[in-house]
Amino acid sequence: MVSIHEYLMLSAILFSLGTVGVLIRRNAIVIFMCIELMLNSVNLSFIALSHHLGSMDGQIFVFFVMAVAAAEAAVGLALMITFYRNRESIEVDDINMLKW
Repeated sequence: MVSIHEYLMLSAILFSLGTVGVLIRRNAIVIFMCIELMLNSVNLSFIALSHHLGSMDGQIFVFFVMAVAAAEAAVGLALMITFYRNRESIEVDDINMLKW
């Protein structure tokens, strides 16, 4: 049986990978994917702790995090499409809101 420590270690590793991806990468799509990875690692922690404590609170938080992630993905994708149509690039360095 897998213990809670292993779930939390996996969650920490996934969150660290997402953080490194956000800090290193320049492509906006990859950055949004890394943010989604970070949100999913937090969801894993919530579910593992919820199961360990025998409470449903963590699972309720997961539904809220998933709703926020879906809204973030929809708005982020719409912004990236708009930036690509205007600049023909989705590199973060090319996106400067002050010089439209």
